[in-house]
Amino acid sequence: MNHTYLGETIRFEITYKNRKSIGISIDSYGDVHVSAPKKTSDEQVINVLESNWDAILQKVNEVKARFNGPEEKVYENDEHFLYLGKSYPINIRQDSHAKQDYVSFDGAVLHITAKHLDNEALKQSLKRFYYQQTKALVEESIASYQHHFKTKPRSIKITDSPTTWGTCDSNLRLTFNWKLAMAPRDVLDYVVVHEMCHMVHLNHDRSFWRLVGKIMPDYKDKERWLALSNWKMTV
Repeated sequence: MNHTYLGETIRFEITYKNRKSIGISIDSYGDVHVSAPKKTSDEQVINVLESNWDAILQKVNEVKARFNGPEEKVYENDEHFLYLGKSYPINIRQDSHAKQDYVSFDGAVLHITAKHLDNEALKQSLKRFYYQQTKALVEESIASYQHHFKTKPRSIKITDSPTTWGTCDSNLRLTFNWKLAMAPRDVLDYVVVHEMCHMVHLNHDRSFWRLVGKIMPDYKDKERWLALSNWKMTV
């Protein structure tokens, strides 16, 4: 069944069950499923859909975008990039006298100052910004959680890993993915705590997860954010 509202059309399926209220779910393909009590009228279903229209549409678009993968970024004013879990526009300024391209953040806009308006150069300047921010944020986080541990990291490195958010080796050397500056601060903190717990337990046994849960009881929420949002953490 299709319904058009505010210029947008959503296709949904209705299943009637022994339940007291109308429920709405969106599957991994972005399809909308409505579960309704028996004898619920179409009008009642439409009223619930329209009452939650913006949230449904946002979720459908997000799921479909995640399924299709990230769109290629364009390096033009007002293109958006993630920083600390929120999406911000970029503003590009050319300065032929600048010693090096750099990025600054004023709380609302990511400002890129560049000698040449070259897409690859702009991309690299953003990556340097994220590398620098991730290093600083990780160091702050480690200092904040250090009181939970008897041992300290021997080194901290920011890397460009396609498969991991962080690692800890047997020599207590920690590495972290440069993209973590795109995640909310508490999600970055979780990755830090996760790797610091590996200083005590190198594998993922029960003792490891008990320690993680003791320090950060809601760590599964952070894992969920990374699982659902990693596709859009890109430059």
